[in-house]
Amino acid sequence: MASFRVKGGQKLRGEIIPQGAKNEALQVLCAVLLSPEDITIEKIPNIRDVNKLIELLGDMGVKITKNGPESYTFNAANINLEYLETSDFLDKASALRGSVMILGPLLARFGKGKISKPGGDKIGRRRMDTHFTGFQKLGATFHYDKKKEIYHIDGSELQGCYMLLDEASVTGTANLVMAAVMAKGKTTIYNAACEPYIQQLCAMLNRMGAKISGVGSNLLEIEGVATLKGTTHTLLPDMIEIGSFIGLAAMTQSEITIKDVQVDRLGIIPEIFRRMGIKLEIKGDDIHIPAQKHYEIETFIDGSILTIADAIWPGFTPDLLSIVLVTATQSKGTVLVHQKMFESRLFFVDKLIDMGAQIILCDPHRATVIGLDRKYPLRGIRMTSPDIRAGVALLIAALSAEGTSVIDNVEQIDRGYQYIDQRLNALGASIQRID
Repeated sequence: MASFRVKGGQKLRGEIIPQGAKNEALQVLCAVLLSPEDITIEKIPNIRDVNKLIELLGDMGVKITKNGPESYTFNAANINLEYLETSDFLDKASALRGSVMILGPLLARFGKGKISKPGGDKIGRRRMDTHFTGFQKLGATFHYDKKKEIYHIDGSELQGCYMLLDEASVTGTANLVMAAVMAKGKTTIYNAACEPYIQQLCAMLNRMGAKISGVGSNLLEIEGVATLKGTTHTLLPDMIEIGSFIGLAAMTQSEITIKDVQVDRLGIIPEIFRRMGIKLEIKGDDIHIPAQKHYEIETFIDGSILTIADAIWPGFTPDLLSIVLVTATQSKGTVLVHQKMFESRLFFVDKLIDMGAQIILCDPHRATVIGLDRKYPLRGIRMTSPDIRAGVALLIAALSAEGTSVIDNVEQIDRGYQYIDQRLNALGASIQRID
């Protein structure tokens, strides 16, 4: 198990380029199973979750060619369906939540799928109902072996249909879109997720020969086709990394320019950080954050405390609430952070309280942060990263704190942020990776 030893109080300066979007990568990597032709994907981040999925695809028989540090070509002409019956497949799939999205392509192209209960962050219950209810509406049947926690799905006769999703699940929408692109007839998905990741997936599938309309809305219409061809696809910059770097710059009083962010695809993210009092300058396709000694949280128009809550796109992404929370600890003012989707994601605040932050955990979903306005700096402590986003929030806290902090279990951070220690050290941070 690896740890970070972080010397706080260093002001950073320079330019940083965000990695390719992790959440998009997991979707489009699964989509390579839909075609027997070459599919090249650019800007693939070198992070644990993505690398595990690439390894799993290779074990399934996908031919993988690495063209460069962030470029891969995949060919799924010869998939070994017998591998799905092995314990090795089930073990590897269960270790990665994104593996659930191989089901849609497998059902679409091969008519069957099998997967063990997926893993992932321990941030609360993350149900699979949206995926499986949608598959059933398309005509698939499934059996859940409760003892072995294995799902067996028969999708040999997928038929287009109308479905109203019970929740606008991003992975659920991606899975159902990939299943429907080769189903017979027309499929309509209402209350579909419409995040940029979904838009990118749909654009990629359309280049492969799919017929998807309504992209960017919550109403998708899909005309099934018989086969799909190859394509080349480039991932978006990771909006969660971009938001993390904005919070990092504010907390550490650093001057950072985030390059090539595709501002028009960030939605409400820049505005939320502006409401936190953080100055942002949009320069072309870059975001420049000047060094700020103070930043003051806005209130609502009637003077009441600002509430920042997650919501389905184009609302604020839940993956950045941990960053907002830690950034607020050194602001001037008070904010209520409301994490609606996951009931365990705010539990890391006890580490911030140990560091000297003033936070009231109201319940599993809400925390009130009283900004210290830098009058009382956070202090370095030893702590453990519980999940990807909380881990980076703790890293930001450690970089802004007085003294030295040690963050254990940084493999969680590595799951979502590539070379984060090296990249931040290049800006002037002091992060040492220790085993």
